[in-house]
Amino acid sequence: MTGAFGRAVLGIALLSAMDALIKAVAARYPTFEITFLRFAFGTLVAGAVLAVRRPGWPTRETVVANSWRALLVVITATSFFYALGRLPLAEAQALAFLAPIFIAFFGVVLLRERIDGRVVAALLAGFAGMAVIVHGSGASGGERSWDGIAAALVAAVTYALSMVMLRARATRDRVETIVFFQNVGPALVLAAPAAAVWVPPHLPDLWLFLAIGCLGTIGHLILATAFARVEAARLAPLEYTALIWAVALGYLFFGEVPSPQTLAGGALIVLGALATARR
Repeated sequence: MTGAFGRAVLGIALLSAMDALIKAVAARYPTFEITFLRFAFGTLVAGAVLAVRRPGWPTRETVVANSWRALLVVITATSFFYALGRLPLAEAQALAFLAPIFIAFFGVVLLRERIDGRVVAALLAGFAGMAVIVHGSGASGGERSWDGIAAALVAAVTYALSMVMLRARATRDRVETIVFFQNVGPALVLAAPAAAVWVPPHLPDLWLFLAIGCLGTIGHLILATAFARVEAARLAPLEYTALIWAVALGYLFFGEVPSPQTLAGGALIVLGALATARR
């Protein structure tokens, strides 16, 4: 179980790095184009992994189930990438931290998972940390981007559904197959919207998009192996560790100085994550 928790934290760290790169290009390219390129380059990486691992041909049931999940991934990514362009990195992550609450809820309702008092306490601690951060950013006097906030909340709900579906599929399908569909499906869906708003990428930015695709694919491969071993509700509070990465990357690359409320909320989030990781 400890290995699964470690993999989940590593996967979340890689996805947080991907989010920082997306924020770096968000001002130069339309959201649909960014999202398409993330999954197009991700498909190349996932296809290479598939060719090396050779998990075999998927069944019809695997194709249908993972295709439905790919639609959720499109909504999640498009919404959250838009939010990244409208909000500070740490605030976007904090709002998205409603997702673990929904992951635990959907895990109980849809997968009939048990949820014990320790997981509930960890989720409440994480939620309290998120509330402290959001209240602190609202009290800072800056103008709020309500469309960015709404997009982050939509992403939280659809991400939770997507991760619970990942838990359901990870017990049946090979992780290489899951992650390949998770990339190729959204790339196909987003090809037409991206073409309608296309801005020719600069050559240096293509390397950034390749890095985004690599980080996203490898991060989700690692997360899928974790969800195949541990219940979704128990892994859900570990999503809160993304705030630590968001604060660090926001400060290092965008000059976003965390407020005392952000630091206090982050402490609550870490305590919640540590509580759920203990046996």
